[in-house]
Amino acid sequence: MNQQTPARRRFIKQVILGASALALPPLNILARPARERLGVALVGLGRYSTHLLAPALQRTKYCYLAGIVTGTPAKAEQWKRRYGIPDRNIYDYQSMDKIADNPDIDVVYIVLPNAMHAEYAIRAANAGKHVWCEKPMALTVKECEAMLKACQDNKVKLAIGYRMQHEPNTQAVIRFGKERAYGPVKSISAAAGFYYNRTDHWRQKKSMGGGAMYDMGVYSLQAARYCSGEEPIAVTAQQSTNRPEVFKDVDETMTFDLEFPSGIKAHCKTSFAMSMNSLHVDCEKGWYQLEPFQKYSGIRGSTSDGKTLDAFLDSQQARQMDDDAFAILHNQPLLVPGEEGLRDIRVVETIFSSAKTGRRIVI
Repeated sequence: MNQQTPARRRFIKQVILGASALALPPLNILARPARERLGVALVGLGRYSTHLLAPALQRTKYCYLAGIVTGTPAKAEQWKRRYGIPDRNIYDYQSMDKIADNPDIDVVYIVLPNAMHAEYAIRAANAGKHVWCEKPMALTVKECEAMLKACQDNKVKLAIGYRMQHEPNTQAVIRFGKERAYGPVKSISAAAGFYYNRTDHWRQKKSMGGGAMYDMGVYSLQAARYCSGEEPIAVTAQQSTNRPEVFKDVDETMTFDLEFPSGIKAHCKTSFAMSMNSLHVDCEKGWYQLEPFQKYSGIRGSTSDGKTLDAFLDSQQARQMDDDAFAILHNQPLLVPGEEGLRDIRVVETIFSSAKTGRRIVI
């Protein structure tokens, strides 16, 4: 039997150690959480869930469509066949609380009329599920605070569906403001609206959280806040309508001016009477803009020094849900947590007060 030299023994030891290392998974795999993807249940199967969220969930990496909550049995059957959803993951609004016993579902996404957000978000949190809630977060500050408390008490996350903050061109203009790429921001203008031709829908009903401000106005408000990087300190607002017979008790058009601590002024508008989709930011040394700034696709922008903002995103909804799912899986901060939705509604309440009184109101 041949005697091994010390050098040969060292060589064999290195080979064995190397082979052992190759046999082990990389450290980043070992560090991954047990769940690689989160199961999502959509609550409310209207147009947004049907045409945007459900298709987007077929393209996400960190989450998938696991269940549904609907009050329409025919829809439940259609979705069951289309997406292969098992019966145990299909609920109506009365049985939704039983989601607490379903390990397939990690997240409940509230996609209901605005007035129903708080009730169903709280129910989802009490069932021990993470909550994603469409914008606006709720109708009042009190409702927002109750949603936050329910999520905190049940140790679950709450994200608000402000998809634009996940969109790369929007993120570019936010970065311009933070880095003062064109000097300090001086003024902002943001307009979001479209001609809404339905005459008997929840968007015309105050009790359901209708009106342009809740539906589209939060886009303009959000843009003013994320472009300034500040919270408004005063509001002056005016409400108007061209179709009082349709918009009897909600706003058809809302114009509001915001004042910020550094002196930045923002002029914002939202409407169900006209098409508007623009964001413009004037700075000390130039300007930048997005037009459109809140469509489902095709966000484009330009700057005073000739830059073009046209980063392509295949699905805003898929990016939003993947970002939120990744944050939950890895216990990282959410990009748009519930506190962000609360900040908006605090301003929205002041906008309505100013429009009603005709006065400038300090927040």
